[in-house]
Amino acid sequence: MKKYNVAVVGATGVVGRKMTEVLQERKIPVENFYPMASKKSAGSKVEFNGKQWTVEELTENSFNKDIDFALFSAGGSTSEKYAPIAAENNVVVIDNSSAWRMDKNVPLVVPEVNAEAALKHNGIIANPNCSTIQAVVALKPIYDNYGIKRIIYSTYQSVSGSGLKGIKDLEEGIKGCEPEFYPVQIAFNCIPHIDVFFENGYSKEELKMINETQKIFDDYDIKITATTVRVPVYYAHSESINVETKKPFDIKDIFRTYDEMKGVVLMDDLDNLIYPTPVEAAGSDEVYVGRIRRDFSIENGLNMWVVADNVRKGAATNAVQIAEYLISQGEFDK
Repeated sequence: MKKYNVAVVGATGVVGRKMTEVLQERKIPVENFYPMASKKSAGSKVEFNGKQWTVEELTENSFNKDIDFALFSAGGSTSEKYAPIAAENNVVVIDNSSAWRMDKNVPLVVPEVNAEAALKHNGIIANPNCSTIQAVVALKPIYDNYGIKRIIYSTYQSVSGSGLKGIKDLEEGIKGCEPEFYPVQIAFNCIPHIDVFFENGYSKEELKMINETQKIFDDYDIKITATTVRVPVYYAHSESINVETKKPFDIKDIFRTYDEMKGVVLMDDLDNLIYPTPVEAAGSDEVYVGRIRRDFSIENGLNMWVVADNVRKGAATNAVQIAEYLISQGEFDK
């Protein structure tokens, strides 16, 4: 079996650590492992496949060695600077930041939705926003079978989506401490504010969901609006998704589709009060779907509730799945 040389950039962060963990769990055959991070973290140790690997400082010379692919999760500015350097050295970058997502020359990939787009890369592949990933997985069969005219997203996003600072604010806020990261307390609260606001009143997170959904489906005629909210949950994002389809649908067919769909767990038994919550989704790679019902206010309207672990499927696992697809297509055997 061929083994691959793999780098994780941002290896000491929340998502970087999870990427390392998922690489092991999914048994990616790795020969040499290169954890990379800032100068501050250089010299620390990361465990991978039963060995201790020393974290090296990320520099312009970090990719002057044989590396097949690099998983980046070190922030947009780092990706903007170092992803092109890696690509010039024939390293395929799978980037988890927002730096490259809307670049027309960079594919934006969710393997369950548009895996083949990954093969059209020029050295860089973008991992979508966590909230977008779980949404488009759930929407894929709806789009394929009935077409989508309009989407209304309302999200309830966990603090781990903000990294260690968000987690700390919740932990300390529960103890009664003042927030250090969020503009107001997150403990026992909901904040309708994720990332910066623009003049049109939308937040950057909301526009990410809108623009990324259109790009992934390669359909810019879909009308989309979004409201994204930070909630006091540690892991897993929840989303209320309202869809207007182009064609009529039978609600029983929707249930049947999700029940048979790989990568999706259908939890929808209202008689027994079964529906997805972050507690079930945390630590899982699947996307959980429930509360499926017709929206009677419009023709061809559908409501659903979608939950997934934002650090795993929403980031680390999706990136590793992209690498798995490239391996399966012989991308690194050339």
